[in-house]
Amino acid sequence: MSTYQGGPALPQERRLVTEIPGPKSRELLARKQAAVPPGIGTTLPVFVTRAGGGVVVDIDGNSLIDFGSGIAVTSVGNAAPRVVERVSRQVADFTHTCFMVTPYESYVEVCEKLNELTPGDHEKRTFLVNSGAEAVENAVKVARLATGRQAVVVFDHGYHGRTLLTMTLTAKNMPYKQGFGPFAPEVYRVPLAYPYRWPTGPENCAEEAAAQAIDAINKQIGAGNVAAVVIEPIAGEGGFIEPAKGFLPRIAEYCRENGIVFIADEVQTGFARTGQLFACEDEGIVPDIITTAKGIAGGLPLAAVTGRADLLDKVHAGGLGGTYGGNPLACEAALGVLETIESEDLVARARRIGEIMLPRLHAMQERFDVIGDVRGRGAMIAIELVKPGTKEPNPEVVAEIVRRCHAEGLLVLTAGTYGNVLRFLPPLVMPEHLLEEGLAILEKALSA
Repeated sequence: MSTYQGGPALPQERRLVTEIPGPKSRELLARKQAAVPPGIGTTLPVFVTRAGGGVVVDIDGNSLIDFGSGIAVTSVGNAAPRVVERVSRQVADFTHTCFMVTPYESYVEVCEKLNELTPGDHEKRTFLVNSGAEAVENAVKVARLATGRQAVVVFDHGYHGRTLLTMTLTAKNMPYKQGFGPFAPEVYRVPLAYPYRWPTGPENCAEEAAAQAIDAINKQIGAGNVAAVVIEPIAGEGGFIEPAKGFLPRIAEYCRENGIVFIADEVQTGFARTGQLFACEDEGIVPDIITTAKGIAGGLPLAAVTGRADLLDKVHAGGLGGTYGGNPLACEAALGVLETIESEDLVARARRIGEIMLPRLHAMQERFDVIGDVRGRGAMIAIELVKPGTKEPNPEVVAEIVRRCHAEGLLVLTAGTYGNVLRFLPPLVMPEHLLEEGLAILEKALSA
């Protein structure tokens, strides 16, 4: 795998020189607590000074293995050379003009590439915004205007953002919705095909879940009132739930039959993360609109809405946009990301990460009866932890495993509707020895 080290002299090694967090990080944490509201949480309060390849280095000099990638953002690594080169050149030329005032070529080039790379060979249009939530919100705006309908259908365990509309679309109450209502109208939620927790077993999951979802839409909303169905091909914050095979194609088919816009939220699954450029490709899904963000620009704020030209062309001039959308620095970063994915074949690298992680995790599942499920594709992998002998969620053991991993210098993230999922999102450029060492730390934490 890649030997890129995130700039000169950043060794690809785990190195602990203080406890985690160290004294300088604790000092900064006190400053953070005095200046920043507690609503901005922190997974691991080490303050980073450098990062690259598969490590993050903190202000105390500790080098930690990164199984988070900034929540799937730094898939090509931190400070990837092509990204650094393009952004450095651009920042010396100009930082902003507002594309809606005086445009620039890099925005157009990003849109052209997304039109080419996203699923489907139909004519497409793309526009750029700042975040995944903004992309999803704009996709719904387009669908409502293009169809003349209002209702939006989403799924159990889905996560779509923190704006008013996307918070409404999101399934999980705490911490995302608690106390923030009232919510946006005309949003309806239906079952997701969750194989591990489907009452009649995974073999019945796809067919039964699709039938239940479609029946609920027909009875409670009416297909003719639905502007859009919004779904993550793999539910991210919900716990890396890969819907049972056959579920997504059936929902997409129902949308086609009823003139409903099928919106694939690929904010977390896009840009090679799942071992395909986009997760929809796994079952040949061609969405009407696809939203992307996170891994698109190597850490700079950028997101995109890409969709059928006949839908996006219906929006009147001035109906889409925003002051910072498609900022030139972020556009250059995105072009550097796409070059890196292609030149380093990070789609294949993501598959290789899955080939290493999944057998190791399945072996751990055989040893440790707290692991109820192992799932995921490519470099988007999770384990669901339960109370032994049951499927009852076990968030307490997750918290203890996370604590032990962090103390040993392995950065891991949690997820899941029930708070009982460990999710793994290593950078696609992570050296294999760090991947193996991280898995060994995880196994040690499970043993304890």
